[in-house]
Amino acid sequence: MKVKVAILGCSGRMGRNLIKAAHEHESIDLVGGSVRASSSFSGFDLGELAGIGAIGLTAATQLSELTKADVYIDFTSIETTLENIDWCMQHHKALVIGTTGFSDEQVQLIENAGKSMPVVLAPNTSVGVNLMFKLLEVTAKAIGDYTDIEIFEAHHRFKKDAPSGTAVKMGQVIADTLGRDLNKVAVYGREGITEERSRDTIGFATVRAGDIVGEHTAYFADLGERIEITHKASSRMTFALGAMRAAFWLFEAKNGFYDMQDVLGLKD
Repeated sequence: MKVKVAILGCSGRMGRNLIKAAHEHESIDLVGGSVRASSSFSGFDLGELAGIGAIGLTAATQLSELTKADVYIDFTSIETTLENIDWCMQHHKALVIGTTGFSDEQVQLIENAGKSMPVVLAPNTSVGVNLMFKLLEVTAKAIGDYTDIEIFEAHHRFKKDAPSGTAVKMGQVIADTLGRDLNKVAVYGREGITEERSRDTIGFATVRAGDIVGEHTAYFADLGERIEITHKASSRMTFALGAMRAAFWLFEAKNGFYDMQDVLGLKD
């Protein structure tokens, strides 16, 4: 069985990797992709965009040109993704969302969309990162109540949201496990003379530099020892392959709001 997939936002760094991954995947049938209406890449062959040679599919500017797809993979922008959700609901299509930076209210909108369509919201589609989320849950259960928890993340200079969606998800997993409200315990920056660290704090540190694909570390630190759980990505292809796995899984899923933990069976 092959799942017909369309890539939304295929002219960016991630989009080009998604094209290559979909074209080469044995269980995926790439049927098209989209770019912004104002993009200079409108009408370009998707294979040429991805650097794999012409494949006979050209970049569309409207989702109405991509109705053959069963599942859409969206790595665009917050505003565009929200518009694409409305279209997918109207046309009974499944959607994998890799866009990051949504507010709590926007996440709630996406969750509500799951009542009438299958949707995966994945701030990070890497299989390794999602395994890390599970390890964070296990570690927080064991030692989170008496350790200081800090999260470090680093990405390339072009990334707009900070901290990254993956780092926020890391904090959310830990906070949920410990029964804490992340909105109340998160600290996103420190400067000057500060008060002694609160035990409930979950701290975040952000680096934006060069071409770093993605690095994330959670520290569980006590007096005398610490545990570090780290994931480092050296290629965006790991995210693209994870997105293909999500699309294949979502094709047979019922209407609902899912994440990569569901896709990988890590909630069992």
